[in-house]
Amino acid sequence: MQSHPPEGQLLDVNGVQVHAVITGQGPDVVLIHGASGNTRDMTFRLAPALADRYRVIVFDRPGLGYTDRINTTGASLTEQADLLVAAARQLGADRPIVMGQSYGGGVALAWALNHPEMLSALVPVSAVSNPWDTPLDTYYSVLSSWWGKRFVTPLITAFVPKAVVNNAVDEVFAPQSAPDGYNAHLGAGLTLRRISMRANADQRANLKSEIVAQYQRYGDISVPTEIVHGTADTTVGLSLHSEKLVRQIPGAVLTRLEGIGHMPHQVASEDIVAAIDRAAARAGLR
Repeated sequence: MQSHPPEGQLLDVNGVQVHAVITGQGPDVVLIHGASGNTRDMTFRLAPALADRYRVIVFDRPGLGYTDRINTTGASLTEQADLLVAAARQLGADRPIVMGQSYGGGVALAWALNHPEMLSALVPVSAVSNPWDTPLDTYYSVLSSWWGKRFVTPLITAFVPKAVVNNAVDEVFAPQSAPDGYNAHLGAGLTLRRISMRANADQRANLKSEIVAQYQRYGDISVPTEIVHGTADTTVGLSLHSEKLVRQIPGAVLTRLEGIGHMPHQVASEDIVAAIDRAAARAGLR
């Protein structure tokens, strides 16, 4: 779209268009955004903060931003990891540090599980990692249904005002607020495209079963792992996810950020940079 064009280059990865933003020089770091996001979530603060000493690669996940949707049922965590591994390899990043936030953390974990030779360290941030008991949110239940895709999604994309989008962003950031300029940089138009809303809803609807399928394998992860999670995160709870994950991955380290919500890469980006630095040091890259 004209207001928020691709920030980087468009790769052809086995016939799939993948959008990648590359900046900086040094050891490779891949950043994977969460649900409803795109590369701009990572290029707002975190990628610039890392670019002085890393080659930073930011990907749009399938169906979001400018990466193609790879199926109509919701690309699985494994399928997304497979695609991004192939894209990273095409860019010469054979063993990057892989950081994933929220849903992107689930993709990063799938990367480590299914391609252990294709990363040097793992940094899950506010990452979904373990099964939960609550049912799928009504919003995603509706949007992932056939009638929701056909009737509700077009209504949302046509009539939802920016104020509603801004309020939704603030809810994700709580108890902090979105930094000045974040909403404009991210681009509501990219998030509210029909193809992106449908892809995101399908991925979110399938997420729980995919986490159930992979979480018992976390003991197989052997790369240095630095986990970061805010204590005030009500979107992906610390106790349900990262406090379990740190016990499941051998040698993993958990950094708790007191009072921080779900978006530490925006409101406490220096802590995420420090975690990546620690992971790089443990992997012998710094």
